Amino acid sequence: MSQTPRVRFAPSPTGYLHVGGARTALFNWLYARKTGGRMVLRIEDTDKERSTEAHTQVILDGLRWLGLDWDEGPYFQGSYAERHRADAMRLLEEGKAYKDFLRPDELEALREEAKSAGRAFRFDRKLIGLSEEETARREAAGEPYAIRFAMPDEELAWDDAVHGRISWQGRDLDDFIILRSDGSAIYNLAVVSDDIAMGITHVMRGDDHIANTPKQIALYRALGKPVPVFAHVPMILGSDGKKLSKRHGATAVGDYQHAGILPDAMRNFLALLGWSPGNDDEILPVEELIARFSLEAIQARPAVFDTTKLEWMNGQYLSMLPGSELLGPVKARLAGLGVQVDDSRLVEMIDVVKARARTTTMVAEMVALRLPGATITREAKGEALVARMGDRFEASLGVARSVLSGIPAPDWNPESLESALKSAAEREGLKLGDLMQPIRVALTGGTVSEPVHELLAVVGRDESLRRLGA
Repeated sequence: MSQTPRVRFAPSPTGYLHVGGARTALFNWLYARKTGGRMVLRIEDTDKERSTEAHTQVILDGLRWLGLDWDEGPYFQGSYAERHRADAMRLLEEGKAYKDFLRPDELEALREEAKSAGRAFRFDRKLIGLSEEETARREAAGEPYAIRFAMPDEELAWDDAVHGRISWQGRDLDDFIILRSDGSAIYNLAVVSDDIAMGITHVMRGDDHIANTPKQIALYRALGKPVPVFAHVPMILGSDGKKLSKRHGATAVGDYQHAGILPDAMRNFLALLGWSPGNDDEILPVEELIARFSLEAIQARPAVFDTTKLEWMNGQYLSMLPGSELLGPVKARLAGLGVQVDDSRLVEMIDVVKARARTTTMVAEMVALRLPGATITREAKGEALVARMGDRFEASLGVARSVLSGIPAPDWNPESLESALKSAAEREGLKLGDLMQPIRVALTGGTVSEPVHELLAVVGRDESLRRLGA
């Protein structure tokens, strides 16, 4: 389209920001930033019973955490009720919609009749069969009515930017309600009315909305407005191939934030769910995501949310960032563990452990384990090492404590520690691993850590000697 692209993210504030919604927001944001377009944020709060300010705030906070800003809004759909009603009345006056006085029980009876006759139920104005006089009489009597849109008997097709050509026939679709008897608009009318008023040129949303699209195209045509470009992005599935839900674990963006995932990693991971950068690149900074993004590269097949892959990607980001940039999230995780540590010391410890972590929570746990007074509990692999080495385990610790206690505090640094331990192993005729692994188990309870000389340096002289003795 020739005009500046205008996209929108339009969440309903009836729950938290789902990862699927966040991915939709991200795709819209990337397209707007790639094309120099505008990103509109619209909160679709017409479900008054379930919409809450708290959910709205969580959605806004989640978008900001992901680094997704917007150019306009947030607008609130509920504030445009008068325009929605005006559009419905215009369609009614032009003969493109009609009044429906049927009560719910009468409608249900018609459905049952169709079912008993073995035919599919399809609502059209023939079911009502009211003359103009009868309609006027019932309206004058104050009987409530809804307004239904009269579906045109024509092809309703579009070239979807993701799925290609999709076509429906109007004759196969119900005449659907556009305005309830209480005067409130149904979703399909409200969203079309808002998108027209806000000049939306591209509607990018989940492909669970495909069935709504022919109805909305019919409304665009009836209102005399151009139809936007539609791009229906694929669903996100769990590892079992079923629609992602709570049974697969966390589904809210905030859950991953609190689990120690970095926003840059989450954004990178979500971008690759259903979109391809064109090669095997996986770690893509935001500038690269924007530069490469295109609607044509969105894949039509569903994407699988792989938590293991997300944690691996997060680990890559952790290893690339300096400890000073991880200070905030790690301190927050430490506070949750009831641990406080000096910032300058914390940066040093983060830099030592981050390469072996997958989340900032893991970083915090590893840092806490290296602080004075930490409780050391042997892991299964640590216990297995003790059992395998037998008496040699205690003997190796004795050698380690003897040589390390001779190193004064001013010389307690990785270089001196490494040199002293290698010399001791050579002098005692020990394999280096048989000296280093017992130290590692004594200091952390496990058999995996940073190099032992770095571990000793970060734990400190007094605390290291205390743990070796214990």
